[in-house]
Amino acid sequence: MSKTKKKTVTPLMNQYNSIKAKYPDALLLFRVGDFYETFGQDAITAANILGIVLTARNNGASKIELAGFPHHSMGTYLPKLVRAGKRVAVCDQLEEPKKGKKIVKRGVTELVTPGVVLNDQLLDNKGNNFLAAIHFNKKNVGVAFLDISTGEFYVGEGSVDYIVKLVNDFSPSEILYERSKDAVFQQKFNTKAYSFKLDEWVFQKDFALEKLHHQFGTKSLKGFGVEKLDAAITAAGAVLH
Repeated sequence: MSKTKKKTVTPLMNQYNSIKAKYPDALLLFRVGDFYETFGQDAITAANILGIVLTARNNGASKIELAGFPHHSMGTYLPKLVRAGKRVAVCDQLEEPKKGKKIVKRGVTELVTPGVVLNDQLLDNKGNNFLAAIHFNKKNVGVAFLDISTGEFYVGEGSVDYIVKLVNDFSPSEILYERSKDAVFQQKFNTKAYSFKLDEWVFQKDFALEKLHHQFGTKSLKGFGVEKLDAAITAAGAVLH
């Protein structure tokens, strides 16, 4: 009876895999010493967008695709990834390397998307950079617009045609919507904005109220005049998420 060789993974890649699993839809920039590195499909994508060399790294008994750049070049390469419509998770070293310790603690310190940007190199000083969320309920449609660089936060609710007009007027950089509503979103919203599907639990009114009350330090939304706009409230909770 022949023995099968057990597939091994290096400690570094084991750490990478555990962090990547938390951000499966983002391109993960993984800090290793003086470099930010990408692995696997992320490396292939990054190499194509950034025009950097694609190589390979030993991963136990196998190899995995690798592409990286010096940490001081982040200001050059991050904007290119975001402008290409990528959600980027930046994973940094959270402690200084210690003698005798092989793996340093790492964690994601920033998630940058086309609609969630604070970097001056990615912002247009002449206009807003809105992140939008759209919620479809049985009666109508709700929408929320948030610009985290200025703090502007708007909500609206009405017919599909009305929300389409608002989206066209606000021209968000990114739109979030429910995964189960993909067909209706694609049919109704002909927009150049990047879009991203979220799970249905994000679009629950109770979840939204909890988010909004915490954000504004209130127990009610009456002071904002939106307490009866259920679809808009739900969208607002999703955009804060």
